[in-house]
Amino acid sequence: MSIRKEFLLLFRDVGGIVILFVMPIILLITITMVQKTSYDSITGTRVKILFVDNDKGEISKTVRNEIDSIDVFELVETLDNKALDENMAKEAVSRGDYQLAVVLPQDLSTDLAEHIKQNVDKILVEFDYSQDSIIPALTPIEPKEINLYFDPATQGAFKSAIKNTIDKLIATVENKQIYATFQKELGVESGEVFSKQNFIRFKDIAPQEEGKEIIPNAVQHNVPAWALFAIFFIIVPLSINIVKEKSQGTMVRLITNPVPYSFFLISKTITYSIISGIQFYLMLLVGVFVFPVLGLPQFVVGDNFILLSLMAFFSGLAAIGLGIVIGTLCSTQEQSAPFGATFVVILAALGGVWVPVFIMPPIMQKLSVLSPMNWGLNGFYDIVLRKGGLLDIAPEIILLFLFFGLTLLIAILYDKKKRTI
Repeated sequence: MSIRKEFLLLFRDVGGIVILFVMPIILLITITMVQKTSYDSITGTRVKILFVDNDKGEISKTVRNEIDSIDVFELVETLDNKALDENMAKEAVSRGDYQLAVVLPQDLSTDLAEHIKQNVDKILVEFDYSQDSIIPALTPIEPKEINLYFDPATQGAFKSAIKNTIDKLIATVENKQIYATFQKELGVESGEVFSKQNFIRFKDIAPQEEGKEIIPNAVQHNVPAWALFAIFFIIVPLSINIVKEKSQGTMVRLITNPVPYSFFLISKTITYSIISGIQFYLMLLVGVFVFPVLGLPQFVVGDNFILLSLMAFFSGLAAIGLGIVIGTLCSTQEQSAPFGATFVVILAALGGVWVPVFIMPPIMQKLSVLSPMNWGLNGFYDIVLRKGGLLDIAPEIILLFLFFGLTLLIAILYDKKKRTI
């Protein structure tokens, strides 16, 4: 009867039903669609880059060819049928018309070639031990700068990627010229003396399943992350119902019956465990069946249904314990409702639901381990991304269960002390 009473309280509150079931689904779909649109704006369309070539040499030719070969970028060298100069490019980027302008300085290729030749000549003279060898007087060559003008709204990650790409291109050209200069000075015509192939290369090895590469996407993060957010949002109606029972005298009538206080806690735990399970499975249904219709990647459950359900169950227990202790400590709905909602948002932000933990400041990364949402999210990551088993998620499950037990203990001790007073 106590469980039936809990369900009656829930289903008579239409607003609470919307918050528990409808809003998380809308939030999940909206966030995922926004992230997909942002991703497509970078990878699905070509980003136009203003290119001012004051060099007109080997380096500019290489940079132009390499950037053109990248599907994401498109070089623009004229504006309004006029050849670009540095001032025009700078003004266009400052207005926000373009995200980036690349300006190559004059004589970049020739000065680099001369600088390399001087260094090679010096090395060869050092190895010539005859008495007639004289180190030639070298005219210092000023270092060159490639100017990059960025739109002030451009993200730091994009800036770093562009800088690294251009730096790599210049280094490639420089290495080729060093080899060519050595061969010329040694009087060797064949190109086989020096191997110009990169000796050290990077190989990106991704996890595989059944011979296919596993490519993480936003859906794999959003479905478990926002399912956790929805589960923990049961704190709000749960704490409100407890406060209502205290203020309306329902709790007094319950404790006057020959029923232990544990029945009161067990009934709420069972009821809201069922609610959190429904929330989680609704999120899974959206990820599996609705996302593909919307043009989003499908959330793949595979053989992980039981493990996912287990993580959701213990995450729900942690949320229930937190809701019970907030409802027990608060004396009015004006205290429990805003505190519960705000606390859930803080736990979500701290736990990595909104922003990945690894990009947080060091102090926030250390604090994130205090959030039960972080434990639940790491457990889901172990299952979905790392293909972990029961032993891999056991630490997170234990932490969530201990959190549930601790919050219940606090609620019981506070309630007992209050009744004694």
